[in-house]
Amino acid sequence: MGFRGGMGIVVRKGGAAMNSVLRRVFFSLAVLLWAAVILYFYQSGRIVKYLAPDFREIALAGGLGLAVLGLFNLLTAHRKGDCGHDHGEGEKHDHDHEDRDMSPLASLILMTLPVGFSAAWTQDSFSQATLARKGLYDNLQLSETPYLASAFSAPTREEIENTHSKTADGYLQFSLMELFFATGDRELQDVIGGMQVETEGRIVEEKNDNPNGTRMRLYRMFMTCCVADSSAIPIILEFGKEPPLLPDNGWVQVAGTMTFPEENGTLKAVLQVNRATAADVPMEEKFLRR
Repeated sequence: MGFRGGMGIVVRKGGAAMNSVLRRVFFSLAVLLWAAVILYFYQSGRIVKYLAPDFREIALAGGLGLAVLGLFNLLTAHRKGDCGHDHGEGEKHDHDHEDRDMSPLASLILMTLPVGFSAAWTQDSFSQATLARKGLYDNLQLSETPYLASAFSAPTREEIENTHSKTADGYLQFSLMELFFATGDRELQDVIGGMQVETEGRIVEEKNDNPNGTRMRLYRMFMTCCVADSSAIPIILEFGKEPPLLPDNGWVQVAGTMTFPEENGTLKAVLQVNRATAADVPMEEKFLRR
């Protein structure tokens, strides 16, 4: 009986030691996977869809740090460490400080599967429902943009013509953000209103105040630091007739006359479209804070 009991103690101690090593190995592998995902997003360029430029180098440093940490822990997983307290003279250290109810394999799965599936299945784009929650169909009110007076000075028409490129057919090239934020600056509206402008963005159907079915909406995304705080920057496209067939939520280049009518008590940015064509996807789709 004594022999069997002794063997049982040895087996339990050996099993605890093996579980401790496996736990360290599995946790190290989890950290390495997290590092690999971050570094993959950075190297592949997908990170531009999720982080503004100022934050991408931080992500790179974090991914490299996780890689070093995971590799170090993996290489030292079999080393025994001091448990950190005094057992007394002659007292043996026969307990495991790393014992847990959950198995190491279950912990590894819980820590890695969500990350792996998210990286593999994400479309790097917003659904229509998410776009709606991020303001795609909201109407901008003048009172909502008090900072615009300091953000945008009121240039003259001549200054605008000198600072914006002109297309071969005479349209001034504007960013969509300039046209959108002009609804918060009356002086800028007076200058830009009536101008022949060209801009680009993603095109979707117009769901508000479109009784004749002649309108669509053009938007891009504005991102301050990361995709979580991004919001839609839209303007209205008025075709005056049934809009041409263009890819839904696809990139288009449009040109026409810029107007700022007040409809139902709300000032809107409306481009009276003369031409609209499909466009290539730009390298960085989102407006950033720079």
